Amino acid sequence: MTLFKMLATVCVVAALAACADPARVPEGTSRAEVLQKLGQPTGVYAMGPVERLQYSRAPMGTEVTNIDVDASGKVISVVQMLNEARFGQDIKVGSWREADVLRNYGRPEEISRVTSFDGTVWQWRYLASNSHRLLYIYLDPQGIVQRYNVGDDLRYDDRTSRE
Repeated sequence: MTLFKMLATVCVVAALAACADPARVPEGTSRAEVLQKLGQPTGVYAMGPVERLQYSRAPMGTEVTNIDVDASGKVISVVQMLNEARFGQDIKVGSWREADVLRNYGRPEEISRVTSFDGTVWQWRYLASNSHRLLYIYLDPQGIVQRYNVGDDLRYDDRTSRE
């Protein structure tokens, strides 16, 4: 393969990857176009007259993009949810239930238990200023969010990999 062909192939692959980024879908795009460009969503949620198409890169990815489509089938909002600046305004402690968490963040990377809490802890990976981080949401036995917190994802910490 010539150098020109190799460069052309790299450019085509890069262009296709950019098109497949859910966060780059412009408002006004039709639902059909979204599905054609991005494929089937990882989650679909009916929210009254709005339908949410959710594209999650979990379990190893760090993005969950929610694309809301109105009754006419047009995109009205595109939001990357795993954003530390949004957690405080989005997560409704004491009122959100499992369905609310799933509708906003999708399936967690991991569900675990800790001795200091009676319930489950759901976990997602995300990036903050190029640092690998974790979002933890604590659900009580009735499935109601009791708290959330964030922490460093030590799987990517150079100090732990050198030991």
